[in-house]
Amino acid sequence: MGLLDIVPAGVITGDNVRKVFAYASKHGFAIPAINCTSSSTINAALEAARDVKSPIIIQFSQGGAAFYAGKGISNTNQEASILGAVAGAHHVRAVAKAYGIPVILHSDHCAKKLLPWFDGMLAADEAYFAQHGEPLFSSHMLDLSEESKEENIETCVKYLHRMAKINCHLEMEIGITGGEEDGVDNSEVDNASLYTQPQDILDIYNAFSKITDLFSIAAAFGNVHGVYAPGNVKLHPELLGKHQAYVKEQLKLASDKPVWFVFHGGSGSSEHDIQTAVNFGVVKMNVDTDTQWAYWEGIKNFYESKKGYLQAQVGNPDGASKPNKKFYDPRVWVREAEKTMLTRVQQACKDLHNVNVL
Repeated sequence: MGLLDIVPAGVITGDNVRKVFAYASKHGFAIPAINCTSSSTINAALEAARDVKSPIIIQFSQGGAAFYAGKGISNTNQEASILGAVAGAHHVRAVAKAYGIPVILHSDHCAKKLLPWFDGMLAADEAYFAQHGEPLFSSHMLDLSEESKEENIETCVKYLHRMAKINCHLEMEIGITGGEEDGVDNSEVDNASLYTQPQDILDIYNAFSKITDLFSIAAAFGNVHGVYAPGNVKLHPELLGKHQAYVKEQLKLASDKPVWFVFHGGSGSSEHDIQTAVNFGVVKMNVDTDTQWAYWEGIKNFYESKKGYLQAQVGNPDGASKPNKKFYDPRVWVREAEKTMLTRVQQACKDLHNVNVL
């Protein structure tokens, strides 16, 4: 029995998200979450997952959502980020089912200063729920890791009450992911902040589980956003196993993996670290930096191989009067970007053992 025997193809929400994460945890795989900034990157991620028979998570960052709406739109009060996230969500909903795979639709890091963006998306979820009986998005992330643990949990609980009413999943972060991503720079944070403590996980689990079980935790175990030379990042995914054991012991639970964990800052991680994290309950891993490079690489390679045909509209190595439209047409070189990106997405699926699970 595979995933498509228990959940439908297309965007899934509520109980179907619960089923997918539970299935992933039980069968020892995780789902890559691909940061997308355009319909092209969305389509590449969906195509990649379809061809390796896997579910996929499409997610938008605040900056990526604003870009989706168009750089010509003001984002003074997060208007562009709200509009872009909603537009991207509708695009995913329009095409996802045609790819024949389950798709989780998610928004990425939302810090305290970006809460108006979260509010706008949640309002769109509630409006969609009123019409369709499910939220527009499957899931959202609140990243209040820079605030005190108490404020982090309190704010998340406030939102979780609203989200539970519409069966929307919440991802939260405790402990700080180092490095820099999408304008958030944590490269100089204290090293101790890069490691979440077992009591933190227990406190979150106790507070959230009173409301719903539709939540996951991005715990810090030395994670760093961006890409770094091998050996420069010291991950300790074995800490996730200690967190799981602590929650199980304190609450006398039957499951060895009661918590759904999320792996942030996964670009460039070793296969061993990834597998260890998955073994200890990671069901989602973010992929952004590597797919950005992969998308660019397709364009770079195309330009380098066709350079003589991309210097003017007319005139190339085949003749001074030969047209070049079939080379500079965006549908040609954008497709080359999609091809290299989808190869990298498929690699992420393979690293996470998220292949042939449908």
